[in-house]
Amino acid sequence: MLRQRNEGDGATGSQRQTDRKSTAAGAGLLRRSTAACLCATAVLLAGCSMPTPYVPLLENPKDGRTFYLSPRGDDSDNGRTPKTAWRTLRRADALRFKPGDRLRLEAGARFTGGLSIGQGDAGNTRKPVVIESYGEGRATITARGTRAIEVHNTSGVVVRDLILVGNAASFRTQDGIAFVSDLPGDRKLPYVRVSRVEVSGFRNGIRLHGGNAASGFRNVVISDCALHDNQDAGLVTDGPPFSADAPAYAHDQVTVSRVTAYRNVGDPRASDRNTGSGIVLGSVRRGTVERSVSHDNGSSSSPQAVEGPEGIWTYDSTRMTLQRNVSYGNHSGSRVDGGGFGLDNNVSHSVMQYNLAYGNDGSGFLAYSAAPNAAHTGNTIRYNISHNDSRELQQYGGIVALGTRVSDLAIYQNTVLTTANGAVRAPALRLEPSLRGVTVRNNVFVTDGSPVVAVQGTVDASAVLMHGNDYHSSGAWALLWGGRVYTDMATWRRETRQEVLGAQVTGTDRDPCLAQVPVPAAAGPDLRGSGPTRGALAGRCADTLALAAVDLRAMGVDPGPVDYFGAPLNGSPGVGAVQTGPPV
Repeated sequence: MLRQRNEGDGATGSQRQTDRKSTAAGAGLLRRSTAACLCATAVLLAGCSMPTPYVPLLENPKDGRTFYLSPRGDDSDNGRTPKTAWRTLRRADALRFKPGDRLRLEAGARFTGGLSIGQGDAGNTRKPVVIESYGEGRATITARGTRAIEVHNTSGVVVRDLILVGNAASFRTQDGIAFVSDLPGDRKLPYVRVSRVEVSGFRNGIRLHGGNAASGFRNVVISDCALHDNQDAGLVTDGPPFSADAPAYAHDQVTVSRVTAYRNVGDPRASDRNTGSGIVLGSVRRGTVERSVSHDNGSSSSPQAVEGPEGIWTYDSTRMTLQRNVSYGNHSGSRVDGGGFGLDNNVSHSVMQYNLAYGNDGSGFLAYSAAPNAAHTGNTIRYNISHNDSRELQQYGGIVALGTRVSDLAIYQNTVLTTANGAVRAPALRLEPSLRGVTVRNNVFVTDGSPVVAVQGTVDASAVLMHGNDYHSSGAWALLWGGRVYTDMATWRRETRQEVLGAQVTGTDRDPCLAQVPVPAAAGPDLRGSGPTRGALAGRCADTLALAAVDLRAMGVDPGPVDYFGAPLNGSPGVGAVQTGPPV
């Protein structure tokens, strides 16, 4: 299973770089039910429509100096205009940056080397240092065995409109863009912005590393980036080892928006750690990943690894939100993990909502903890859709909760559809021992003959409560509970007292009659270029399911303001992630 991510040390050459600058400033996402599965891919497309393009704040050029790089430049010039541009990154790297300074690289040109901004180079929230392109298109930085851009023990930095490419040596050992803090104490360096960059050919595309006593970064926004063909991950944040007795987080207020992470393949030699994830946030307090896509990662992760990658996940973090994202076609070489989304070790008070997972080797949505503590608590999985996940790894399912200690987990208003993939028959929901205070309410679980739900070990009401769910199979109906296979819902309900609320019988095994209906062409992008490109998940049998659901508000649960498609909720929601078709 997923464990604390080991991203290596925070070794940096920035201190040496700072010293060099001081002396070389002038150098240089069933037929009635079965057919429903076919539309799930299109479902998210309306739920994850792309917003208006991000337009960054343009800093006032008068706030600082501007320097230019051009392949036609001359390092002996002053670099202050396009006509007197410098030629090499070596020359620009010798510059000691001041608040408001800009370094502008000519669009369409390639520059070999790297840039370092060290503790002696200062930007701030109001006057950041900006590294960007000028002209039409983007400039390319090609790194040879080094990081392309490194920011060490400082902040107030904007990196935008660049292409960063690493060679074989950088792929094995270096980060494309690295923000590193190894300052003493719990100091959070403020203001980091990365936008419209493409990063490939590195160990990690973008990394925020905090060390020591949870020093790190605050007020971080990473947006509109393409992170692909890297080794360990597209984007990763990490920090010091987690302590449940005194939790501390290296980073605060981290937002990842409209980022695409794909073909980050993993390291076939790394048996001691997970590699090949798309987006990983570790050691973060108050973080968000939204409107992002992670796909086809992990294809070369190690077969011997004790833990595997995921598309989008978080660990050792609190108050995290993963919302309106797509994660599909992710893999695991070790036959462990390889899922779409995850709340992993030591994650608390966090939510996964309005996401689509499909076609992943492992689970669609995973809540997991192997840590011998009570830190994994207070989390929510709601209004998500899982379509044909666990394609290769039967030990998982569409939604999965397992591990040594997972407590106070709320799973509600999700729609999960799973069909067999040859001999692989995974359940729509899998729950394993050591759970406490887990509630499963108002979900739609659909399979074509697999156990609709698989719950292993001894389970009582203090561990799991299930109310208002639809458990449907187009094949033989089965539910695995504590080592016994139930073949009808009435017997299971009577013997376990699940789907009973006082004198009220809740839940159903009726066909949800999911169907594809048209939505506006502008609802979202065609993510895969084949199959249904526009669609919605709507319940044509809503009347037969209406009495199955429970009133979440009466149970003290806020169901939220909208369903998966953003349609406002009027009264208590019924079952599943979608309450109505999206507005036309």
